[in-house]
Amino acid sequence: MHRIWPAGDPRQVDDTELTALYRSPAGSCVRVNFVTSVDGAVEVQGYSAGLGNPADHKVFGLLRMFPHALMVGAGTLRQEGYHAVRLDEPRRAWRQEHGLRPYPRLVVVSARLALDPAHPALAEAPVRPVILTHAMAPPDRVKALSEVADVLVHGVDEVDLARGLAQLRSRGMTQILCEGGPHLFGSLTAADLVDEVCLTVSPMLTGAGAGRITAGPASTLRGLRLAHALFDDGALLLRYARKA
Repeated sequence: MHRIWPAGDPRQVDDTELTALYRSPAGSCVRVNFVTSVDGAVEVQGYSAGLGNPADHKVFGLLRMFPHALMVGAGTLRQEGYHAVRLDEPRRAWRQEHGLRPYPRLVVVSARLALDPAHPALAEAPVRPVILTHAMAPPDRVKALSEVADVLVHGVDEVDLARGLAQLRSRGMTQILCEGGPHLFGSLTAADLVDEVCLTVSPMLTGAGAGRITAGPASTLRGLRLAHALFDDGALLLRYARKA
């Protein structure tokens, strides 16, 4: 993997430098991670994994090493076949050396609570998950999911992400990594809650049919600054941050 920005000339980066490049900034941060094709597709045949390459997979795993919490929409949890969020021993050791708990806490955003309490990502999680929902969610689903997760209610008939994130921060979860899906990304953007975007541009053309990495409500245009750009096997790995 080579860094092409901000270095003046392309040069290879080792694992230590890669960790430094992607390490979360101090303070509160909501970081979003996605992979896309050159023509803007978010998936191939229904799955984002079809767009990735080894470098993207490496960064995907690395990004999970930094946050207090890993946020995902319920649809993505189901569609992408999530398992319990676990890290290997070196990454757990890194987290503990830097004052973090061994594993990030899973946070699932769900309006309908169409989740199975026996889903491995919930039932087998090494840390009790959190589910963000709203007041109109079915009471029976709240009760069932409360057996395996902390169900936090914010908003009347849709999830109030700003209030939900505020409660997560009050519980010490100030560094959040969001892995999608598009509707959650769109809702976070509309609420002006996105601080960073890590984006892999895969060297593929998928053609029409697939959705984009963001969906949902309209948003105000916001500028970002390019923090770094990496290159590997035809793919660009970009990190954008909110402008100061």
